[in-house]
Amino acid sequence: MLDVYSTYSEPLSHDTLFWWHDILLSHDRHLETIGAYRSHEDAMQIVSGRLDRPMVHFEAPSSHQVPAEMDQFVTWFNRTAPNGPEPLRALIRAGLCHLYFESIHPFEDGNGLLGRVLAEKSLAQNIGQPSLIALAFTIERERKAYYDQLERHQKTLDVTPWLVWFAETVFTAQQVTLERVGFFIAKTHFYERHRDQFNARQDKVITRLFKAGPDGFNGGLSAENYLSITGTSRATATRDLQDLVEKGALIRTGELRYTRYWLKLVRDE
Repeated sequence: MLDVYSTYSEPLSHDTLFWWHDILLSHDRHLETIGAYRSHEDAMQIVSGRLDRPMVHFEAPSSHQVPAEMDQFVTWFNRTAPNGPEPLRALIRAGLCHLYFESIHPFEDGNGLLGRVLAEKSLAQNIGQPSLIALAFTIERERKAYYDQLERHQKTLDVTPWLVWFAETVFTAQQVTLERVGFFIAKTHFYERHRDQFNARQDKVITRLFKAGPDGFNGGLSAENYLSITGTSRATATRDLQDLVEKGALIRTGELRYTRYWLKLVRDE
């Protein structure tokens, strides 16, 4: 969503929301309406459980109410901007913005993603530059807690606990962003140090380890993992792993069947 970063300072409009929805959902051929607010007659409900005994967590305004509700939302968003007549503090505005939008649930699908995009636009306007934080990633990682908080505070006028949770999530997202940036910088240094040092098998495994991200390969890389990824023999895997350790590409921990390997990254260069 590069458009969010390049146009963050512009006022929000219905057309902007339609444009974002079209970009994000144009691939979904199952949706009746893309790039416009929902218009179906069925109730817009958030449900879980069995099809014959669904549990309704939340019911949004009916489709015929959406245009008027969104008129009010867009007006509120622009009036509470830093240069608007009723400015709100950054975290309060972004948190309210997301909860407000999700409670209207104006589109047939994609409301969660668009709500996070709006929160990032709100933060960017308040800090005066694009908010390059991993907010969507962090919320997705805490998916259950996120939905629990949404459900709890879509049914009450006291949204203070929601704002506290949202603010903490934004701060966590900042830390996650710093960790990910540090990881990618360390990755660049890693390949600079080990350029042309790996054979095809080793290169494939190293690529797979980096793909796992900053949290690393789940449980560490084992010899069995190496065999599975490369399809090589056990003897060759042993030689390859030992070679990677000697070259300073991997760190070895544990012994015998508990031996595990981890990327050796230098994060303070």
